Amino acid sequence: MTPIDTPNAPGAIGPYSQAMQTGDLLFVSGQLPIDPATGAFAAEDAAGQMRQCLANIAAIAQAAGTDMSRTVKTTILLTDLSGFEAVNAVYAEAFAAPFPARACYEVSALPKGAMVEVEAVIGC
Repeated sequence: MTPIDTPNAPGAIGPYSQAMQTGDLLFVSGQLPIDPATGAFAAEDAAGQMRQCLANIAAIAQAAGTDMSRTVKTTILLTDLSGFEAVNAVYAEAFAAPFPARACYEVSALPKGAMVEVEAVIGC
């Protein structure tokens, strides 16, 4: 297993790696909508937060020598499913058919008060 770490995505806020590569797969930890340049949320709405989560995943994928087009599976966590339509629209901008497998859950809270968190499994 190889840990992946890049300054182009927010650092882990706990005892975990941004991602771990094993074999032909990259397992990206849940990414919050934190702009790595500022350390603050990139947006206050679900769509803007989703966009930053995906940008963070893309930066980690690039650091591992792969890209978002090789995404196999994502998991999206939302604090309010009423934002699902907006998040889904941003997701559709980031991926093309065949789309990755996906799960989406509403949760009661996310770290640092985020509205969205996304994790991914990406082929290498």
